[in-house]
Amino acid sequence: MKNNTLKEIATELLKAESVLLFPHVNMDGDTLGSCVALCKGLRKLSKKAYVLIDEDVPLYLNFLVKDYCVRDMSKIKNPDVCVAIDSGEVSRFIKRKEEFFAGKKTMAIDHHVSTDPVFDFNYIDPKASATAMIIYYLFKEMKVEMDKEIGEALWAGITTDTGNFQYSNTTKETHLVVSELYDLGIDHNKISINIYENVRKEKVMMINKIMDTLTIFAKGKGALCYGTLEMLKETGATPDETEGVVESIRSIAGVEVAAFLREDDEKEIKVSMRSKSYANVAEIALRFNGGGHKNAAGCTINSTLDFAMKMLINEIEITLNNE
Repeated sequence: MKNNTLKEIATELLKAESVLLFPHVNMDGDTLGSCVALCKGLRKLSKKAYVLIDEDVPLYLNFLVKDYCVRDMSKIKNPDVCVAIDSGEVSRFIKRKEEFFAGKKTMAIDHHVSTDPVFDFNYIDPKASATAMIIYYLFKEMKVEMDKEIGEALWAGITTDTGNFQYSNTTKETHLVVSELYDLGIDHNKISINIYENVRKEKVMMINKIMDTLTIFAKGKGALCYGTLEMLKETGATPDETEGVVESIRSIAGVEVAAFLREDDEKEIKVSMRSKSYANVAEIALRFNGGGHKNAAGCTINSTLDFAMKMLINEIEITLNNE
């Protein structure tokens, strides 16, 4: 398979009459914001479009949903195109795999360096700050007239994937695109409150328990913490409410690599990793069949929590010692 041009992607979407969009599991602002923006843009072109999900939308992203998200394919039974957004691996939406391949054509739009072009059409740009940036340029190619609603969905995607414009993937281009979104009349303060100041007390209780597990290693350059199913039960928190923990421990002075392990099942551990500057956590994730970016990556380890911790600490120490 090849990596297509944005023009080729635009041409296929313009030819389609119906499009089904697929965000990845454990939805974040970029995957859902990009999906919602593209869905609205396609509808403006009189296309039939929906976002297919299989899990509850996180509280902080509920403002994006409206009538775009559905849990079954009854709205579009035989899509002309099915598009994976912000992921290029079926494993990121495994419960919807059958629905995805029911599309007459398959497509991926993504910005992860570890994504391979494996579908009928692929546009993968690792240099993009967020997939939402790609959707912005796709609209330019398709001559979609963007509006406030589209702008707010794109802004949500960009702000979350750049760490509110703090991460190293934030560039001059990022700010130039965002400046055009402001021209659409977006209410960035409203979005920021929804995303960053909309926390249930259960999440605070869960994060407190997680922080009690903090382990510092590799002479202070590594930091790791974890959350268990029992913790979720005790606090009443949901799995998505553990998001943001790994960024918090990365902020510790001297820490270069931070990792958060979440027990999703007895032998299924979801791992999120972040690095502050020089370490490449995507390479660590790849050793566990995961992926991502140099400074932000993840994987799933099929083992007990204790064993996953030991393996991960070992791999992080190897990486840090080689730098």
